Amino acid sequence: MTQKYEIRTKQTIDTINHLLDNGITKISALIRHSDRFFTKDPKLEPFMGLTDTGKAAAVNFGAAIQSTLLPKLTSSFIGRCIETAYLIDKGYTRKHDRIIDHNALSDMLSPFYVKDPQKAIPYIENQGNAVFLRNWFDNRFDESIMENPERTSDFLSKFMIEQIKNLKENQIAICISHDWNIYPLKEFKLGLKLETAGDVGYFDGVIFFEKDHQYYITNYQTSPVLL
Repeated sequence: MTQKYEIRTKQTIDTINHLLDNGITKISALIRHSDRFFTKDPKLEPFMGLTDTGKAAAVNFGAAIQSTLLPKLTSSFIGRCIETAYLIDKGYTRKHDRIIDHNALSDMLSPFYVKDPQKAIPYIENQGNAVFLRNWFDNRFDESIMENPERTSDFLSKFMIEQIKNLKENQIAICISHDWNIYPLKEFKLGLKLETAGDVGYFDGVIFFEKDHQYYITNYQTSPVLL
């Protein structure tokens, strides 16, 4: 089973660099992991690792981060996100010859919003991702199955702002997660609906930043929005 998503390293890195060029120094990026294998067996889904293309893309993403920044890596506990973080680290240190702290894990970057996987998975299989996500965003699932979607976006925003608050000088928070952690933020914080904004590609994501003691969210598809 294969699914094709674009690798959007350039769009994400360009968004970060644009902020840096405009004097923004406190940044946290929530990005999707790299290109990965797929399976039809939902039990194997958490164990799908990166393709060779995905491995190379993760190394290249790390190398593309400016040498003046020190990535602070945090990831989902799902293997493909851990693997992506490891290879970003490898790409950055190989290119810039600078050592960074080891990747940390966070439940907030994992699918915390799926409260009852046994009930949610059949819906996902029957409806497909796009229909399932729309039904979730339109509050058509009981909250015992899926966390309220707008509240999910609030939780994620709070987490990403906390990453900014905990940054040391010259650090940037790079948080590796899943497309489903990004879609609610695009929908409820940026006003980018999945039907018109399109898929969340690999290394696609949203960027949070602090300016004048206020916090904003943006991505390559839209202007910054005050949180």
